[in-house]
Parts: sequence; structure tokens; C-alpha cells
Amino acid sequence: MRLGLVSRSVGAVAVVAGITLAPPVDAAPLVDYVAMGDSFSAGSGVEPVAPGGQDCLRSSRNYAHILAAKNDFRLTDVSCGAADTNDFFHPQKAGMKPQLAALDANTDLVTFSIGGNDGNVFATTIGKCVVVGAFGVAPGTPCDDLFAAGVAREIRMQTYPKLVRAMRAVRQKAPNAQVYALNYLRLVPNRAVACPGVPVTRGDVKTAYRIQTELSDAIERAAHKTGVTFVDVAVGSVGHEACKPRGVRYVEPLVGAAQLVPLHPNALGERQMAKVVGAAIGR
Repeated sequence: MRLGLVSRSVGAVAVVAGITLAPPVDAAPLVDYVAMGDSFSAGSGVEPVAPGGQDCLRSSRNYAHILAAKNDFRLTDVSCGAADTNDFFHPQKAGMKPQLAALDANTDLVTFSIGGNDGNVFATTIGKCVVVGAFGVAPGTPCDDLFAAGVAREIRMQTYPKLVRAMRAVRQKAPNAQVYALNYLRLVPNRAVACPGVPVTRGDVKTAYRIQTELSDAIERAAHKTGVTFVDVAVGSVGHEACKPRGVRYVEPLVGAAQLVPLHPNALGERQMAKVVGAAIGR
């Protein structure tokens, strides 16, 4: 069934042996929903892990599960921690299928976040920024000076075409589906401030923000190019970055995380993502 359609009544008023039968109540069509993507979609770090999701650290409280439970969607969740665009086409681990294998012409709804692991954009940026910033003690913007231009070039020249390829493949495998590509919740603010949970220099907090913006722009451009709907979950996460206290932040910090997987959405973040995606699909 297509998302947003209402099924027709299977019967009308009938009179049998003098008894008037009321027409059956129209039932909403069952929506076939496939959730794809990386750890932000999988909810890696948010307990509990979904049945069968141990290898991917796939949470039963990720945004896809929240959406499916709220709307009674039939969910197939193949999102997986550490996934990149290549894992749409090839098995990420032994015994797994490519994520695209979950799609077919009967799929009604697809959501995913992807791209942050291509070229190790997230891990490389944060890891190098922490090291060269001497865990927040060094002055200036050493990460910006040494690495930012190269990471931005990687995103524009390598990640963007990979995103286009992946999104086109999703559209081809699920031609009747509504497809939504998410960007990422904000890790740090757009200000040169101290962020003890993400121990880079004050100046390089803005560097990390700028690199994340570069990736978000690439995702948005790829979505527009391929006819996929872009969902901006980042904009609503401003003020809820990893620098904020527990109960406010949507993303856990690198230092002092309240879950096993740092720099990833917590349960509050996954609920926020479900809210934004739900609004985008009209649910």
C-alpha cells in the first residue's frame, strides 16, 4: 500500500434475512517501512538492543522503531553501526545482506542517514582534532590549520558522488516508495566555546561545526539531485549538542558519555529524530 492512501471499504450496507448489516470500518493500509543507514539511524548505544541487532548495535528505541510503533508501520530495520554507502551495495559483515536487499517495489517508505563514515569523516575529524588540540589544552585552531581543508575536499569530491550513487540505487530498488534522507544531529555549537565533553580547542569547535555543515550540504544536494526528500534533523538540535548537560543534549559527548557509544544520539536524540521525520512524512 502506498503511504498516505486510505483503503476502500470492502463492503456496503447489506440486508440479509431482514437484518441490516453496517459496513465494515475502513482500515488504514499497512505501510511497508524500511529503515536503512548507519549508527545514527541504528541508534547505536541506546539500550536495549533490538532482537537480532547485536552485530549492528541496532536499538529497539531508534527513531525508526518509534515511528513504526506510533503509526503501526510494518518495519524492516537494516540500519547498522559503522555503515557507509558501500554497505548499501555489499554485505557489511559476514552473514549479512546488502542494505538495498531489503527494498522492492512493495516498499512504501524508506529512511536513512548515511555518509558520515565514508572516508571516516566523523572519526577522522574528531580524532585528529582532539589529538592536535592536546585534548582541548592547545591554543588556536590546529585542526582547522592542518586538516579541515582536506576533510572538506573529501566530502565534496568523494562523499558527495557516493551519496548520489546510493540514493539513486534506493530510488531504483524501491520505485514506489517515499524516500527520506536525514542529515545528522549537531555534535557541537557554532561558537568558539569550551566543550569539555568534546576536548578540542575552543576555535576548533567551530571547525567541527563547519565540517559537519559541509557534510549536511552534501547530503542535501545529493537528495535534491536524486529526487529524495531531505530531512533536516540538525536544525532542531541546535542548543542540544554534546556540550550540553544530560537531559538537554541529544548527542552524548566523547568524555563523560552516559551510554557505551559516545558522540552518538541518546534516547532523547532518537525521539527528536522520530519527531522531525514524522512531521516530514505527515505522521
